[in-house]
Amino acid sequence: MAEPIHDQAEGLRRLLVQDFLRVITVTSGNTGAGRTTAVINLAAALARNGRNVLVIDENASASNVSATLGLNAHRDLLDVIRRDKTLDDVIISGPEGFFILPAGRGMRVLEKLSADDRAYLIGCFAHLAQPVDLVLIDAAPGRSSCLLPFTFSTHEIVVIVSPEPPSITAAYALIKHISGFYHDKRRNFNVLVNRARNETEAQMIFDNMAGAARCYLEVELDFMGFIPQDRKLCLGPPVAGTFQPSASAIAFHHVAELLTDRPRQDAESATEGRGLERFMQGLLQSSQSSIVNGLSTSSR
Repeated sequence: MAEPIHDQAEGLRRLLVQDFLRVITVTSGNTGAGRTTAVINLAAALARNGRNVLVIDENASASNVSATLGLNAHRDLLDVIRRDKTLDDVIISGPEGFFILPAGRGMRVLEKLSADDRAYLIGCFAHLAQPVDLVLIDAAPGRSSCLLPFTFSTHEIVVIVSPEPPSITAAYALIKHISGFYHDKRRNFNVLVNRARNETEAQMIFDNMAGAARCYLEVELDFMGFIPQDRKLCLGPPVAGTFQPSASAIAFHHVAELLTDRPRQDAESATEGRGLERFMQGLLQSSQSSIVNGLSTSSR
């Protein structure tokens, strides 16, 4: 009798994990801010804290999550859509126990899918083998993200900004675009200053951005802290998983705790962000709506 009871308990646990899904989009105004490296280290820190993390990588470039980690990602979400591979075949294992879904090519065809293809894809996410309670999205930089119509309007956002002036300018421009695009739906953004020399520099960058956003955009920015400049923060294994924590590893763990401990930003994200199948269903519905409203990637 022990085995059936164990199976029932495990099934219940997986059902609860799938039902209460948290989705966090990590973005930046341009390339070079360290967004992908931040995603990797946040995913590692969250996984070490006991979260079941799936990283959805929207980038198809040579510097995406898989390539940065030195992993071979031969398949993409597009292969699932074409029915050449299952979703479990495409997802690959990352360090510290988190999983990665390469989705750069697949995301770009969502708005063109037939009703049958959409239903099939939702079913694939509903029956994913791995339990997932937190999705971390490495969004394409700036307005090039295909996830813009859906994810930015309903889920939590972390904007990565580095001390370089172009990064600050681009991050503010992205916040302005999103807040104007969604009007009253998006009024809060989390800002993480990456590769700062010290806390004073990071705080000054945030204060300047927050003051401008409050004055000109009527938007509130929340300071998630900063990641100090670290030579270990480069290609290869995430610093958050190193045996002897560096300053950047400690900072990533702190940000990971902030992300998981704070309540969701609004009631909408709490209801629509439940379950991987609901996440994909919402994304597909949004991609169809974007065509009707003239907001497809081709028009941005």
